[in-house]
Amino acid sequence: MNSRPLPPGTIFAGYRIERVLGVGGMGTVYVAAHPRLPRRDAVKVLSAEFGADPEFRARFGREAELAARLDHPNIIGVYDRGIEHGQLWIAMRFIDGPDAATLLRERALTPHRVAHLVTGVARGLDHAHRAGMLHRDVKPANILVESIPGQPDRVAVTDFGIAKAAAATTLTQAGTILATVAYAAPEQLTGGAIDHRADVYALGCTLYELLTGAKPFPRTSVDAVIAAHLHDPPPRPSAMAGELPRRIDDVIARALAKDPQRRYASCGELAADAARALGVAADQVPVVGPRPARRRNTGIALGVVAAAIAVIVTSVVVLKHDSTEQSTAGSTSTPSADPNSWAAHQWVVDAFAGLLPKTQADSGYQGLRCSAVDGSQRPIDARQTRESLNSLACNGDQNPVFRLVIVCGTDEPADEFVSTAGSVLVGEENWQRPSGSGHARWNDKEGVAGPTGEILLEFEGSTRDKCVIGVSGGTSGQDLYDRWWRDAPV
Repeated sequence: MNSRPLPPGTIFAGYRIERVLGVGGMGTVYVAAHPRLPRRDAVKVLSAEFGADPEFRARFGREAELAARLDHPNIIGVYDRGIEHGQLWIAMRFIDGPDAATLLRERALTPHRVAHLVTGVARGLDHAHRAGMLHRDVKPANILVESIPGQPDRVAVTDFGIAKAAAATTLTQAGTILATVAYAAPEQLTGGAIDHRADVYALGCTLYELLTGAKPFPRTSVDAVIAAHLHDPPPRPSAMAGELPRRIDDVIARALAKDPQRRYASCGELAADAARALGVAADQVPVVGPRPARRRNTGIALGVVAAAIAVIVTSVVVLKHDSTEQSTAGSTSTPSADPNSWAAHQWVVDAFAGLLPKTQADSGYQGLRCSAVDGSQRPIDARQTRESLNSLACNGDQNPVFRLVIVCGTDEPADEFVSTAGSVLVGEENWQRPSGSGHARWNDKEGVAGPTGEILLEFEGSTRDKCVIGVSGGTSGQDLYDRWWRDAPV
């Protein structure tokens, strides 16, 4: 069968081919116009020999269906798949940008950019692992990068489903292993049991290459590369690039441990350790892991303590240093003639425009309906301010937010929310958006109706640094992060 690239204008599986996006060992990727929707997709047409193998076709169909269920910003979404003129194809979300291998060929990447790329990839991979899906072919060529003016690069992993289907068959290509040998874990090469830590190993190999420009085990033959993965000690990035700190050597050594038990337990742990080892500032690259305690104007540092905030479907409680009841402070604004105005709380609504409802009669982001409350979450008149705090409690549409509470100090910053007792930290990051910056952490916990999640937010700069937000909802902390926090207008 003719395997030459399809020329522009060709109609393939209903798509109109616009141009070749890339050519790899498994096939050709095109930018193609969707047959019915006003959008462009990336359509990968696999080489003819894959379509001719019945076992591969069956596995490809099953894995593509599983991959289509992976809904995450750092994973290229799968839209459709099929077979046309004997060739398997898969339609995916189109990212208008190069892959990381192309970036590396064009220029050396800074440690900051490498940390950002690896962090994004790690998030996507960990999401897939939680869904029971492995990639099995993590490498720079499968990391797509889109530059967005004024924002960090958008990073996404591609070829989920294709790699796994290929690795699960006995099909070979020119007598070699289908998994890219340069990044394959020892257990992949020996036919051993494989779990998510094979992807951790491949991400470690990818990290090494992004930092040094070289593959971790460059050898003169495939057999020699395989032998190096199985027997040679992990390479030291600092020996290849003298400007790199030696601490990154330890990160690579752990990621590339021969024994999966000695590797990082997740890709997120690897990315976090890499960022710290590279000395990338916490406010520049989102990482998962410990952070310094936030300091208040009073000079008292608040960290994770035994006391907890109860963030459940029905309530969110803010813990204060001074637990005694304080008298009601005077209103910070004059009474308003409009009963639906936010009155004393208007400055809070203005600071989070887009998130909170414009008036008490309106709804905010994802249907939030809010009311002014005191420190015990009891409704109060919006013209009142209690305990030098402005507090709003909001009910969400339960898809995914159940409850959101925002607390802002009128004079000093509100104390940060403390994680619910018994909750499990899933991740945390220092974030930066056009609206400002701050810190977020998200937890898994048990709610009254079963497993759920919580996100606790802090802010830096302008008047927002006096505010904290607690959110509960979703089926887990990561689910709430993915479906609310990533796109929330905060």
